[in-house]
Amino acid sequence: MSAIPFLGYLIDLLAVLLLALGLKGLSKVRSARSANGLAALAMGLAVAGLLLQLQPGALAWLAIVLGTLVGGGLGWLMARRVAMTEMPETVALFNGCGGMASLLVALAVALFDDGSADMVELVSVVISVFVGAITFSGSIVAMGKLQGWLGTPGWTQSQVRHAINIAIALAALVGALAVPGNPSGSALWLLVVASTLLGIGVTLPIGGADMPVVISLLNSYSGVAAAAAGFVVGSQLLIVAGAMVGAAGLILTQVMCTAMNRSLVSVLFGGALGGSAHVGGGGDEAGYSHIVSCSAEECAMALETAERVVFVPGYGLAVAQAQHALRELSKLLEAKGAEVSYAIHPVAGRMPGHMNVLLAEADVPYEQLVEMETINPEFPRTDVVIVLGANDVVNPDAKNDPSSPLFGMPVLEVDQARQVFVVKRSMGAGYAGIKNALFELPQTAMVFGDAKAVLQQLCAEVRSAA
Repeated sequence: MSAIPFLGYLIDLLAVLLLALGLKGLSKVRSARSANGLAALAMGLAVAGLLLQLQPGALAWLAIVLGTLVGGGLGWLMARRVAMTEMPETVALFNGCGGMASLLVALAVALFDDGSADMVELVSVVISVFVGAITFSGSIVAMGKLQGWLGTPGWTQSQVRHAINIAIALAALVGALAVPGNPSGSALWLLVVASTLLGIGVTLPIGGADMPVVISLLNSYSGVAAAAAGFVVGSQLLIVAGAMVGAAGLILTQVMCTAMNRSLVSVLFGGALGGSAHVGGGGDEAGYSHIVSCSAEECAMALETAERVVFVPGYGLAVAQAQHALRELSKLLEAKGAEVSYAIHPVAGRMPGHMNVLLAEADVPYEQLVEMETINPEFPRTDVVIVLGANDVVNPDAKNDPSSPLFGMPVLEVDQARQVFVVKRSMGAGYAGIKNALFELPQTAMVFGDAKAVLQQLCAEVRSAA
């Protein structure tokens, strides 16, 4: 082996090590930013290492440079313009792009096969095409549903969808079994089309309440597709990175299912909470008879004497882009001697870690971000809880009412606090589309309005009382 390709292999191994360190660093808020940069550096080194090994010709170099400029430019533009509320849709899109990349790599190898591919490579092609196509189409559907572009057709809530999906899966199986015998034949396109339709058929019936689970699962799929593509092209980094992402995605999917009191089978085949047609959150207003509302001024009076305050962020906080106003209010309360923390439910928002990222953007100290299992025992000694746009994750019926669709779902036990203020635009239901018993408890008061506007009023009131 000549010196240049050997150097490429060494760089590839270094990239694998840096990627592993980067992924490990992402597990902690303090190191997440630098770990993300480390992982990006690893990917850059991997590309450089691969190019040194392959030593492409002039035409290939032109395609590589153009692809890098276009892709890098689009990535930079999205990073600058995508709002935090649109991050779930963006993640779904990126998952789809990963699936499509793996699909295209496998297609290229299959279509230009010269007969030298062994059985391992051919099986890897089948897996990469199958999983990559499902990931791409499923992710695009998930993005469309989150964005409100796609609804849930009525037929997908009946048994008809199961029969259709089974027929499509059988067609994909036929194609998968035939591809190794003739990689560039019609069976390959049967596999591509059937897998793409299967991704649509499985994802289309799933409602907004289950989107955190779906995003995690599609993320895992993209890792599996990437690992299979790594075997196809002989890239150690793709194999390692894909395996890591696939395993991490499966673990996260299980965590999400546990947090939502659902099994993965029920999400994919049974629907969510009595039918997953409920998409996008914010159902119709439920019937309430004992609601107490108050002004921001009354809420501020309770905060002035509180020794311990817990904020519960939800998707409404993200929609209002109120994280900076929330951070300002917490600083004012801390200056008065109050102990402030933030209760984080695993599925608050529309994707895993949504609230953590949102609050980190406002420089909230990571020590104040407290997970559900840790914060729940602390609520009985909490003076004031302010719920900001969260709904189902604070519904006490999940632990008190066996007839509730939420029963058994772990929730933040804010009903144990001395006083609770719920900031909402209206009395609309959450993703589950059901009544929230918290709103009618004697210690609960509703503060109606946009989260950002309410928090700014609270800041003004607390500041004027100083």
